[in-house]
Amino acid sequence: MKPGPARTVRDLFLIGFMVMITVLGFRRPFLFLCAYIYVDIVSPQRLSYYLLSSVPVSLIFFTASFLGWAINDDKTLSKPTPRQVMMVLLLLLCGFTTLTADHPDAAYEKWDWVWKALVFAIFMPMTLYTRVRIEGILLFMLLCISSIAVVGGAKTLAGGGGYGTLNLMVANNSGMYESSTISAFAICSIPLILYMSKYSTIVPPSIFARLYWYALAFACLLIPIGTQTRTGLLCIVLMALMELRAARRRMLYLGIMAGIVIAGIPFLPKSYTERMDTIGTYKADASAATRIAVWKWTIDYASRNPLGGGFNAYIGNKLEIDMSYKTADGTLVKVIGYDVGRSFHNAYFEMLGEQGYPGLALFLMIHLIGIFRMEVIRRTYAKHEGDNKWVAPLAGALQNAHLIYMLGSSFVGIAFQPFIYFIVAVEIGFDRYVQTYVKKRAWNPFRKRKRDIEAEPEHQPDGKEQPEDADVAEPVPSMAERRRTQPRWGSVSQK
Repeated sequence: MKPGPARTVRDLFLIGFMVMITVLGFRRPFLFLCAYIYVDIVSPQRLSYYLLSSVPVSLIFFTASFLGWAINDDKTLSKPTPRQVMMVLLLLLCGFTTLTADHPDAAYEKWDWVWKALVFAIFMPMTLYTRVRIEGILLFMLLCISSIAVVGGAKTLAGGGGYGTLNLMVANNSGMYESSTISAFAICSIPLILYMSKYSTIVPPSIFARLYWYALAFACLLIPIGTQTRTGLLCIVLMALMELRAARRRMLYLGIMAGIVIAGIPFLPKSYTERMDTIGTYKADASAATRIAVWKWTIDYASRNPLGGGFNAYIGNKLEIDMSYKTADGTLVKVIGYDVGRSFHNAYFEMLGEQGYPGLALFLMIHLIGIFRMEVIRRTYAKHEGDNKWVAPLAGALQNAHLIYMLGSSFVGIAFQPFIYFIVAVEIGFDRYVQTYVKKRAWNPFRKRKRDIEAEPEHQPDGKEQPEDADVAEPVPSMAERRRTQPRWGSVSQK
């Protein structure tokens, strides 16, 4: 079918944006990273009808990001961190299980995008050595989410929602556009949105900027309603509890939340409330019962294959699904169903079934260490003001986003979704930035106080006093101090 004028205009707009960011990337190579994030989240090649669909856009920006860093960027802070090493080990394990997969064709199909997600997450922290760069990555991530959330939120308000039926710019319900996936990541983005509305240096806080950020947060809240996913509802509850921790007036916060819930329930679609009611009666719900059956099969499969069965190992499952339930008078109705090839619907069981116990252990360590490190930074700088007052809020926002993902991933197989690995990379870069440029000096009882050092006279080797106007030789700068003082984008000394 020949594309219409509207489709052609969309293709031309996407191509124009790609060309613009490519041209700017030659001047600021860091923009190639932002372009890759855009391509990975929004997938413009899937939105295009015929111009971009045959071009390997992701691979082009993936390669350009590495070349731009290798040729013209500061490599002083390129030493790998423990979590980067863990991701390297996970990448190698994924490669091994792909070679030995139970279903090679399906495994290679998933490996084709998983390896890029992991390699990019390993590489990206090496480029995040300024606050501007850290916030630049977060800004692009949120703008990419907004391109999906705003469309979904508008259609939800117009009454176009429904489980598996909300059209988010593309017809197929997969990847970032899958209902449960976008619900989890939309709510996961809200803590980062709230941080950017208050502390962003790229988009300084103003009335118009905050209106946009708050509107985007509202659109993200509408996504679970439009998609009618139970995963999104649970993520909203956790987000509300986590934001309570940072609220200064907690009773006022609780009152506002309660008011919003009470006022909003009557406006919710009947189909949404009926679907949320199935959370308490999961045994009679075919979808929930199928997930439980898949998880039981995965545990048994991992006991026989401790190193996993490779990507998409779930294809081989054969399930007996117990959907028995009790009627109002207490009678037990026995219902047994059968199914084959059902996906894991859980990131933890996804790792267990595909990468075995070693993969699950690496997965948990990568994420739990990040959550722990953000808590350490949040508590350390919680009462800091001035130039460092942004550190604790960003640590808290990253931690909240990560915790929401950990809950959401319990109900959808998003263990390798690139969005969470972008957050992991930002955490690593942010942690290293804090340790390098922001870290306050720990108290040391054996260190001389400043006033004692100033009062202590300087002794000359020959017993003579040095004249006040004598030239003092400057100390030789270290290797780190001799690096380029002005990176391509953002100053290293900028707080």
